[in-house]
Amino acid sequence: MANIKSLFATRLYHAKLAELGPSIDHAELEASCFSIAEDDDAGNAWCEENGYPGYTSYASLTDLPWRFPIFATVVEALDAHVAAFAEDLEFDLEGRDLKLEDIWINILPEGGIHTSHIHPHSVISGTTYVTVPPGAKSIKLEDPRHAMMMAAPNRKKECREELRGFVYPGPKAGDVLLWESWLRHEVPMNMDEDDRVSVSFNYGWE
Repeated sequence: MANIKSLFATRLYHAKLAELGPSIDHAELEASCFSIAEDDDAGNAWCEENGYPGYTSYASLTDLPWRFPIFATVVEALDAHVAAFAEDLEFDLEGRDLKLEDIWINILPEGGIHTSHIHPHSVISGTTYVTVPPGAKSIKLEDPRHAMMMAAPNRKKECREELRGFVYPGPKAGDVLLWESWLRHEVPMNMDEDDRVSVSFNYGWE
């Protein structure tokens, strides 16, 4: 009898943000994201200069947890989720910790996309979802082996998720996704008239 097993797993962590850590006022988090976006002149200028659709605080604000207490609460919850994911990954952290490096807001309007990319120099990256309208696909994850597949046939349309070249996890508002930072991903076009709002972050090994 043949023995077939999966090797070299790519793990994806998917949970409700509120499952671990303190409770979070979702309405306050959403209002804070829009308030920051409205007042962040430097961030809006960067988005315009660089052709970024919508708004991101990535290039302008590095102290969200200090500016708004709700983000400090979010980080406290994220710390717990990242610790749980690191345990699942069986990382040997050698007595050191995975610590937050960056955290930023994304507001993606109708027609907005974020093209394929990775997060170099980090260990774990992720996003917690604030508003996900019905017509706004959340994220698209890419099989990291694509460059090596060469002459491989296409997979069957309904193949197992673990064998697909691209996966769309479909998180809802209030969810958090975590993945290893080398995993290539993109944000598909928002086809909804309402904004898609999320908070993304990177954790490094210190």
